[in-house]
Amino acid sequence: MTTAPPRVLVVAGPTASGKSAFAIALAEKFKGVVINADSLQCYRDLSILTARPTAADEARVQHRLYGFLGPKDTSSAAQWAEIAAREISDVHDGGRLPILVGGTGLYLMALLEGLADVPPIPDDIRAEARSMTERLGAPYMHRMLAERDPETALRLSVNDPQRIARAWEVLETTGQSITWWQAQPRRPAVEVDAFRLLLSPEREPLYDACNRRFDAMLAAGACDQVSDLLNRGVDDQAPVMRALGARELAAHVLGGSSRGHAVEAAKAATRHYAKRQSTWFRHQFNAQETINTQFNERKSQEIFNKIDGYLLTKARGRD
Repeated sequence: MTTAPPRVLVVAGPTASGKSAFAIALAEKFKGVVINADSLQCYRDLSILTARPTAADEARVQHRLYGFLGPKDTSSAAQWAEIAAREISDVHDGGRLPILVGGTGLYLMALLEGLADVPPIPDDIRAEARSMTERLGAPYMHRMLAERDPETALRLSVNDPQRIARAWEVLETTGQSITWWQAQPRRPAVEVDAFRLLLSPEREPLYDACNRRFDAMLAAGACDQVSDLLNRGVDDQAPVMRALGARELAAHVLGGSSRGHAVEAAKAATRHYAKRQSTWFRHQFNAQETINTQFNERKSQEIFNKIDGYLLTKARGRD
């Protein structure tokens, strides 16, 4: 007799859509454990800018995979998926419902669908790709990539240095386009029976939420956290400084911009990121249930009823 795969709830959506509050409500209702699927919330530092759960949140329900990386630690989607797979198994074996929540689509894809099996990139090729992108600029590297790999270049923004450098290093190492690798068969990091929920608010309310949340972060001491990190010798290129608004606030702390300019630049970057996330999730996530507003308590009972139906159906299927 084969064992049915663990049931998992997955809550995804753009930044400021209310994912964390939704996940907590689900965990309280369905005896669940919240498992982080946001790359920046894995870091201990900048807890305010990364919107990590508060002590009060963690007192309500159990949270896992938050704050386990140092500011200079690096992590990949594949590494996170391996750790998350173990957490899912542990939570399931303990008789609780795993609830994955986050806005890092690549992490969720790595776990639920698998990633392209690209060979390891030699350190010297990776360093050269990053150096070229920084030295020549992302738009110039994008044009170089388009000459050798037009299919991938069409999919990438000219202002996305990280993905442009990644496409270049894969091409240099393997002789094959990253698009080719991504089309090859994949294997998920763990076999689960996932119910996928997507929070997908309309653009203007989402942008307003991004702005209001950033103001709240500033009032809670976000700039002080950035200043403290810089004083500890962590520069603005450290992995944790990819947190939305971190580099803009660092520029202000270091005297390179006014506070007002830094705040407006950070808000603009946050809105732009939310837009990219929304687009990705609409086309890539394959949600069973999409909620076209930010999470609020009034919507919760309707969603709870649907999840109840899903869980009961799966339970009857095992009888």
